[in-house]
Amino acid sequence: MAMTVVLGADVGGTKTLVELWEVGGRDWQLLYRAKYPSRDFPNLTALLQMFLKESPAHPQRACLGIPGPVIDQVAQVTNLGWRVSAAELETALQIPGVTLLNDFAAVAYGALVLPPTDFVVLQERPRRPQAPIALLGAGTGLGEALLIWQGDRYQVMPLEGGHTDFPPRNEEEVGLLRYLWQTYERVSVERVVSGPGLVAIYDYLKSVHFAAESAGVAAAMARGEDPAAVVSQYGLAGDPLCAEALRMFVEAYGAEAGNLALKSLPLGGVLIAGGIAPKILAKMADGTFLQGFVNKGRFRPLMEQLYVAVIINPEVGLRGAVHLAAQGV
Repeated sequence: MAMTVVLGADVGGTKTLVELWEVGGRDWQLLYRAKYPSRDFPNLTALLQMFLKESPAHPQRACLGIPGPVIDQVAQVTNLGWRVSAAELETALQIPGVTLLNDFAAVAYGALVLPPTDFVVLQERPRRPQAPIALLGAGTGLGEALLIWQGDRYQVMPLEGGHTDFPPRNEEEVGLLRYLWQTYERVSVERVVSGPGLVAIYDYLKSVHFAAESAGVAAAMARGEDPAAVVSQYGLAGDPLCAEALRMFVEAYGAEAGNLALKSLPLGGVLIAGGIAPKILAKMADGTFLQGFVNKGRFRPLMEQLYVAVIINPEVGLRGAVHLAAQGV
């Protein structure tokens, strides 16, 4: 079988991962791989030109996961100030076929090709073949998507569910909503279920004097460490204020996953992606997430029938981009 050289990339605001593969049927060979600080380059063209200069072969096809909406194969990467056009990349890089897709769509496609070892199952249930699969992933924001079977394969249906209204489920979350209203005229789910959302929950609990802020947390914050990482680390270690913030966050995460499941009936499973879940896996797996997920009143029995798992491979988006390039999509 003739071999084809393909390029896949996961473009991020901080770093960009790029791989070059030679593929043909079941034969796959990684030719070259590199990671670049995204902000070191004026645009994506310059970054990929650097990669191709270092590579041992030139690709016939490329698929690039882009952080932002892709419309008519053009995207604006707001936090980098990049405008990315598939047609312009094809000309500048001399690659006959370049495809752009949203980075969370790349994650969704990547989830289809991961081995079982890249998942931690929270609720083991049978998965119906060719049934819808729901994905959501909290990181800097909250991505959501569905995988829908079309013809002979799954296709991604991108969603903007993270920007729907945040629905408080108890007095504690009502208090959080009122706190967030002091900053935002409208509070979306993403304001709570995301890295910044975890920090907002922590700040809310501190404002209502749930517990005193520990000296270690205060010092880490003062040093300029990533506040979401600080709350996660200290929460897992048992710090009272951070632990409660983490509990509220994970339960709200589970509740939103349940909302997405109710709207899509994903008998193919619910998959949790994003950068946060693997870092707080102990909390995700202790029952807190599932408590929020299944607590849907009369529909609890339905929620208890759905497969739920966390994706722990941090390069799932890159895997999706590479496989789409190989398929010639």
